[in-house]
Amino acid sequence: MKLEQLCRELEFTCLRGSMETEVRDLIYDSRKAAENTAFVCMVGALTDGHRYIGDAVEKGASVIVLEREEEAVQIPDGITVLRVPSARRALAFMSAALFGYPDRRLVTIGLTGTKGKTTTTYMIKKVLETAGKKVGLIGTIGVLIGDEQFPSKNTTPESYELHRMFAAMVEAGCEYVVMEVSSQGLKLDRTAGVEFDYGVYTNLSPDHIGPGEHASFEEYMECKSLLFRQCRVGIVNRDDGYWQEILKGHTCAVRMFSAAKEAECQGFGAQERGDGRCERKTADLVASDIGFIKEGGRLGMHFRVDGCMECEAKVHIPGRFSVYNSLVTMLVCHLEGISDAVISDGLSKVQVRGRVEMLPVSKEYYLIIDYAHNEVSTRSVLTTLQEYHPKRLICVYGGGGDRSKLRRYDMGEVTGEMADLCVLTCDNPRSEEIRDINNDIKVGLAKNNGAYIEIDDRKEAIAYCITNARPGDMIVLLGKGHEDYQEIRGVKYHFDEREAVAEILDEIKEGKR
Repeated sequence: MKLEQLCRELEFTCLRGSMETEVRDLIYDSRKAAENTAFVCMVGALTDGHRYIGDAVEKGASVIVLEREEEAVQIPDGITVLRVPSARRALAFMSAALFGYPDRRLVTIGLTGTKGKTTTTYMIKKVLETAGKKVGLIGTIGVLIGDEQFPSKNTTPESYELHRMFAAMVEAGCEYVVMEVSSQGLKLDRTAGVEFDYGVYTNLSPDHIGPGEHASFEEYMECKSLLFRQCRVGIVNRDDGYWQEILKGHTCAVRMFSAAKEAECQGFGAQERGDGRCERKTADLVASDIGFIKEGGRLGMHFRVDGCMECEAKVHIPGRFSVYNSLVTMLVCHLEGISDAVISDGLSKVQVRGRVEMLPVSKEYYLIIDYAHNEVSTRSVLTTLQEYHPKRLICVYGGGGDRSKLRRYDMGEVTGEMADLCVLTCDNPRSEEIRDINNDIKVGLAKNNGAYIEIDDRKEAIAYCITNARPGDMIVLLGKGHEDYQEIRGVKYHFDEREAVAEILDEIKEGKR
């Protein structure tokens, strides 16, 4: 492809060379540079691509895209040099052109917020598939193109990888892509140039604030708000306290959802009366009559919706937050013309891997897998499960090796406070000893006199809980979630909790336990 074609939507200055230069690929890692590639000098928190211009030139790059004009003096004649205001934005716009603007051939649904993004992307995907659509997904757990799963380094991949994935989805016949749009992804222009058909805001709480992430909560919130300046329709949680801040400067049409009967009139979207005062305005979709499902080893929620849809709904994912995630799913799919019946049917079948994932192993007790591996997420899942009034709440977990000890103390403290029994075991100890990690957890447990036992082998820890389960117990396996491995002394060993549970149940049937 000619360089000129790659730059058709880009702001740039050609310092030397020809826009007719042929470019077969874009590179932002100089080690991958080769003949007929364009090297984009990305500037990051830890490295600066300008330092590697010489390496890229040596490997045959024919185009250098840089931010600092003074760096051009080191580049030999015969190589085309472009100066751009932002190399990150340049990579995004050039990647879109390189892959033929694949996002424009998909219905793009982007979700931002602190909590709920992963679960809700899977819920939307399931409902659309129930309607017969082929859907791609990008997020924390990885990338799904149809039924094929691929790993992803970041929740929101770098722009080049993002457009490569979009192109693969188009090639595979996908009509939709639903993806998590992280604050870092927005801050670092990974989605620059993409006009989402739908941008979704779930909620906001302090997170990802610190060195290498966001300098403050205000910056974190501002980055989230960027999504609503690059989408056609914004779908917003009317009950969240920050929704008005998120919508500042928005350029999209706005739809709202709520789990309150009547949304307060607070500025945006308020209907003016003749005397200039605001009338109360309900959201576009409102949930009411919310209740808990607890039946046959399964937990979930049931509720009624009114507004643009009017029906009863249920979802087999426990917790009040599941109602909010369901409202997002219902509103997106309704706007896409999916019938109420299909939406309700799809919702009732949703199960998200590793996110309060129910394993229907018994009608007497409940077994749940969840990725929670810090104090905030653990408290959230345990609070959710306590609303179902378990006979006993039992936690099976360990801690990550080569990670902050503070996380272990906090995990111990919250589980000691909220659980009836903790079974300390192996997670990903990495280079540390399991017992050393668990000794740190016990420091936190001691603050609340938390009851615990230790079983180093994770499968045996799970087996202990299953074989000693009592009617009404809830056993929650924390920390692994969607992961299918354990990392021990530098080696990754296959370990899937679902497989381990199935093996244990078979061994019980065979009389081996």
